[in-house]
Amino acid sequence: DVPKATEPRSDSDGPRRGSLCDRHCATINNFQGDLGCHLHCPRVSPAICPSSCCQQYSEEVCESCVVKTTLTAENAVEANKLSNNYKFGFKKWKSHVTERPWEDRSEIVKELYSDLNIIRGSGGSTVTCGNVLYLLLFGWWLSFLYVLVAAVMFLTIVGAPYGQLCWDLAGYFLWPFGKVIQKVEVPKSRQVLGACEAGAEACGAGESSALLGGPVPHRWSPRCWVDTKYWQRAGTVVWLCLGYPMLVVAQGLVCVIAWLLIILIPVAKLSARTVTRVLLLPPERVLVRRLRMTEVPLEGEVILCCYRAINPYYYKYAVDGINVFAVNLLPLVLVTLVLGYVDSHNHLTSSSIKFTLALLSIMPLSYYIGMAIASISAQSNFAVGAVVNATFGSITELTFYISALIKGSREDNRCYAEIVKSALTGTLVGCVLFVPGLCMVIGGIRHQEQRFNSRSAGVSSALLFLSVGGVFAPTLFSKVYGKLVCGECHNVTQNPLGHYLCHNCHFDLMENNGTLYYSHVQPLVYTVSLLLPAAYLIGLFFTLKTHSHIYDIHISDCHMPGHHHSAVVHWSRWRALIILLLSTLCMSACADLATEHISPILTNSTISQYFIGVTVLAMVPELPEIVNGIQFALQNNLSLSIEIGNCIAVQVCMLQIPILVLFTIFYPTNFTLVFSDLHVYASMFSVVLMNYTFMDGKCDYFQGTVLVMVYFILLAVYYFAPSPSGC
Repeated sequence: DVPKATEPRSDSDGPRRGSLCDRHCATINNFQGDLGCHLHCPRVSPAICPSSCCQQYSEEVCESCVVKTTLTAENAVEANKLSNNYKFGFKKWKSHVTERPWEDRSEIVKELYSDLNIIRGSGGSTVTCGNVLYLLLFGWWLSFLYVLVAAVMFLTIVGAPYGQLCWDLAGYFLWPFGKVIQKVEVPKSRQVLGACEAGAEACGAGESSALLGGPVPHRWSPRCWVDTKYWQRAGTVVWLCLGYPMLVVAQGLVCVIAWLLIILIPVAKLSARTVTRVLLLPPERVLVRRLRMTEVPLEGEVILCCYRAINPYYYKYAVDGINVFAVNLLPLVLVTLVLGYVDSHNHLTSSSIKFTLALLSIMPLSYYIGMAIASISAQSNFAVGAVVNATFGSITELTFYISALIKGSREDNRCYAEIVKSALTGTLVGCVLFVPGLCMVIGGIRHQEQRFNSRSAGVSSALLFLSVGGVFAPTLFSKVYGKLVCGECHNVTQNPLGHYLCHNCHFDLMENNGTLYYSHVQPLVYTVSLLLPAAYLIGLFFTLKTHSHIYDIHISDCHMPGHHHSAVVHWSRWRALIILLLSTLCMSACADLATEHISPILTNSTISQYFIGVTVLAMVPELPEIVNGIQFALQNNLSLSIEIGNCIAVQVCMLQIPILVLFTIFYPTNFTLVFSDLHVYASMFSVVLMNYTFMDGKCDYFQGTVLVMVYFILLAVYYFAPSPSGC
């Protein structure tokens, strides 16, 4: 997704009209067309403008032009996905939706997907911190278990060859680094059953190591165990009944623990390959050797050869296109659903644990929904992609909000409506301040100064101003015309004309049987709920149709002629659709469990309900989007990082809130589009600050730090704020 190169713009595109900058660019294009210097707006530093242009025209003209950005893609599906990333209203997705060509991957990534059967040259000492950690966590007790199994197999007599194998593997698993497990190839002439003396002579004299090229020590055996009917041996039956099951359980436990720790995935591969390959081979076919630096493998198959137990780059590992973190969190969803619906009376776990599990389960489900949307959009036309993004783009947040409103309506508890308002405000403030600020800070660590498309950011900023003004218009209206009602007031000075101290004050909208609300505020809410989606559609039409050139993105094939790569998608459209529907169903169930078990937290917690709403409930579902933004920023593509936060904030105001208002029409709840003063001030201040920061089209880590610090200051305000009335 990183801009790789610049591509001259063809003359057929023609100069853009309507601004002085466009006319200057057109003039430069006419005079410098033979040099490929075709430039157009928006503004950019003169450092990236061609020197031939700046020599004839002023620096001001050059600063107002930018070279057209060209992005590289392996195939048409990836090109469509990259193009969708720059379309307003489409989900921005960093991960590939197709399999990347193997030759295009870095050596670090190739090592992650390679099998543990590659013998390298001298790679230094195997005594590392990660290998020592393996010894302390797994090595010592695995080795001890293999010794016990070896003793049992020796006692059975017929399983003695397997006892010798387990004895060798005990030394291997104590410290497997720098050692090799090899499958010994037995010539056909030695597979003919004969006299025991002839067989023993063939096995002892003729076997040679593929690793050393020298003689192989003869295994202990009452006869030469080279028998084609391996599975009919008595020793094999004893091994499969006594020894193999115990080792499968132990190796499986090691595999699961190492896989969940992610950086220990090499150990998980080691255990899985041992269970599926090594322990199912005839014992005479398995050879365990220490690999010396001077040894060169000649013949035979290397089954296992491990050098490191820990690889920190396994956070990039993916299974069928799914990141390993999302794979590991998927069982958490099943545990949450089982505990939530089976243990409904909290006999096994408490409500707080179930709420935490339900909230954590939303993260992998959000990832699967995002991956499914990106896959369907990349393999479909624009209309289908737009419908899918508009329908399922906000499904994660809406499922939780609607579940909370339904529960609040059933219990006649206004606190749930206030929690939803806090979550909406927290999402808006977090996506405007925290998401771009964090991306600026992390991206600024690698890049001294980052630039982005200020025109596209300006469109999002204008929509944010419009949406925030529309959302909070009913609140401001109620403040002006509502009647202030207080719960209790005390005269501080004991003078009837003195000062009064009042508590639990709020604006009453139901004065005179709700005339103010039903006759004035509610019609305003419905009007705003119709205008905001209409403004969103106009913004889509503006950015995707009439003014799509403001993004200035061109997708090209990065491969040389003769090296064409066909698209091999991770998820087909039907598979992505099924996963999308199942993830949405599970998301609804987890949201229902979260709202079902949030009551004890709201009633027993000393933390303000405002703080819980604007932090946990607002930002946890957005974690996959935050990770995508950080990855874009690290690749110096801050435009997409900013667009991620802006698009979510715009969708909160222009889609999610109108949908909630529409839902309250058909299912009456306690939700009204009247927010507290704290929500109004925090949202407006955040939008103004964001717009001021994005004016010049460039940023650094300092500006990102300012946004993050302001966000944490607002969180502190919410933390110390009293709980809303009704909670």
